[in-house]
Amino acid sequence: MTPEPEQQLRRRADQAAPRSVSPTGVAYQGPQAGRDPRAQAGERLTSPQGVRISDTDHSLKAGPRGPVLLEDFHLREKIMHFDHERIPERVVHARGAGAHGVFTAYGNAASVTRAQVLAQEGLQTPVFVRFSTVLGSRGSADTSRDTRGFAVKFYSGEGVWDLVGNNMPVFFIQDAIKFPDIIHAGKPSPDTEIPQAQSAHDSFWDFVSLHTEATHHTIWNMSDRGIPRSYRTMEGFGVHTFRLVNADGGTSLVKFHWKPVLGVHSLTWEEAQIAMGVDPDFHRRDLSEAIAAGAFPEWELGLQVMPDTDEETFEGIDLLDPTKLVPEELCPVQKVGRLTLNANPTNYFAETEQVAFHTGHVVPGIEFTNDPLLQGRNFSYLDTQLTRLGGPNFAQIPINRPHAPVNDNVRDGFHQHAVHEGVAPYTPNTLDGGAPFPSSAEEGGYVNIPRRVEGEVVRGAPASFDDHFTQPAMFYASLSPVEQTHVKEAYTFELGKVREQSIKERMLAVLAKIDTDLAATVATGLGLPAPAQDAVDHLPPSPALTQITGETYPVDGRIVGIVAGPDADLAGVAALRAALLAEGVQLKVIAPVGGVLGGGSDAEQVVERTYVTARSVEFDAVVVADGAPTGADVKAVVLLQEAYRQLKAFGTWGSGDAVLAGAGIGTGGPGVLVASNAAELAPPLLAALGAHRVWDRSDLVTASAVPPVQ
Repeated sequence: MTPEPEQQLRRRADQAAPRSVSPTGVAYQGPQAGRDPRAQAGERLTSPQGVRISDTDHSLKAGPRGPVLLEDFHLREKIMHFDHERIPERVVHARGAGAHGVFTAYGNAASVTRAQVLAQEGLQTPVFVRFSTVLGSRGSADTSRDTRGFAVKFYSGEGVWDLVGNNMPVFFIQDAIKFPDIIHAGKPSPDTEIPQAQSAHDSFWDFVSLHTEATHHTIWNMSDRGIPRSYRTMEGFGVHTFRLVNADGGTSLVKFHWKPVLGVHSLTWEEAQIAMGVDPDFHRRDLSEAIAAGAFPEWELGLQVMPDTDEETFEGIDLLDPTKLVPEELCPVQKVGRLTLNANPTNYFAETEQVAFHTGHVVPGIEFTNDPLLQGRNFSYLDTQLTRLGGPNFAQIPINRPHAPVNDNVRDGFHQHAVHEGVAPYTPNTLDGGAPFPSSAEEGGYVNIPRRVEGEVVRGAPASFDDHFTQPAMFYASLSPVEQTHVKEAYTFELGKVREQSIKERMLAVLAKIDTDLAATVATGLGLPAPAQDAVDHLPPSPALTQITGETYPVDGRIVGIVAGPDADLAGVAALRAALLAEGVQLKVIAPVGGVLGGGSDAEQVVERTYVTARSVEFDAVVVADGAPTGADVKAVVLLQEAYRQLKAFGTWGSGDAVLAGAGIGTGGPGVLVASNAAELAPPLLAALGAHRVWDRSDLVTASAVPPVQ
């Protein structure tokens, strides 16, 4: 068969690949037409050695019913490679999603750092970002209650800078030597491999109830931060304190923050549980589809800038303790740039799976502090790549290649892609003319700022590290009543899964140090006596820590489900779709069965979800169109009642109120919008979407026994 002409475009419009950079960091220009030279070549099936293959369906045999012959090189090569397609998954952060993008510097960071990626106004730096969960395996669900990784690789002209953070500003441990312990405690039980991607089991709570420096991170996990609505609505933090150096040699201590333009928003626990079953890829899909739709996720990078003193403290807070945060009210976050994710990966394995982040990848102007967790990460992140990516040359994998010239005197090793020239891979030398030459600070070299280091050799920590409870207490006091209720329910759920009574009692004693009512409520839920009052004093509440602020946010990328049917007002549906799409909001039609509604008419609507395939977690709001089916289909009723419990906005016009009534939802309830037509419904619906949820409905749906609506 004669092959068709080679397709000129293999990559979708929403996809990108690592930039064409050589193994030594030099950009090169690929062909102006046709495939990327790193992709498949030609239209003919070949062996890995380029030999054209005539038949890949049958092994070479001695006769049609005879034994397979050892000389079948195609069989051996095909099976050999298949047997080795998998590489070791990450020990932590195995489950992830990635995207390409660009970081644009505002330039106002020049006063604190010489790093061009931050200091040069208008400079656009290519980036690759990987989001992840911590505990689960690569095949686990996206919406488990867990910390999320937020890792950004900046391909700067001065070299690669990796900002490897989380969606929480603190960590479970103060010293990296405890990292194997916390992860072993959180992973599934070694005898049963249960539970997957969850902390609701004995070993985790056994450890954190004994190792109380984990208390602050644990309460963040139990808050709504542990189940983000989307990567797009997730805050990010560098966790550690870093040292920045400006062009004059002046230093500052800083903490990094990523502020989502769409605001910080989380799932409800019910939504998280539903998504684990109906769409385990919920967060991956949300990120990919938003980028494909042109709703590019954006964050602003912010700095908390503090004096670089000998004590390395700020307002009494030890800046070397990664279990502590600095309240934004004490040190405001200064925005220094914007991150935009604008392209999906072309190949998950080649990019998202093989990308290698390392806290030790920094550029001139960014240095470390003596944070003992950061110091250990600087070893661990480099070491782990040797096993996972097969050797020391992982930086030559396309997604990891710097976009700056590389001349490092490093040679050979597994999977060496560069073809090095010369005879003197050492410095100094004369045989290669002295190259490569070291660079001074003025020539762009990385030169550490001088600082005094002294002390006795000890295994220990400063006394300030002993305070494990004042900041968790401040965090809890900073939350809104709704969020505090969610924290109580989360602790009750997690500890309710613990079998050992002594672990529950020990953890209740920890909670009593945070808040008396928190401990008492969880104890009641567990059927245990409340511990004695023991709450610590703490800093004033920090309003920056609550997600429920009363502010409204952009709505692009949101999804509205609309219940319709053959007799629905399809012209109204079309009008509502147009109004929402103008603001970047997608409308998905939900009907009893699939197909097309009003086929052949000007208002024709494709059914994108049926009562069987639709669940509430997919939608940010639900609308019932005039003329929608009024029969009480149990699946439609479940969808509507779930969405009401999950505090989502509702809208309807015409006879749609009868459909809501059939689900027990009255039009007088909070967040139920009624209009005379679809065009009139659009403005208040968009406003409700900007508030994330109908928080005024919370009391109606969080009581112990309540009908769907009052």
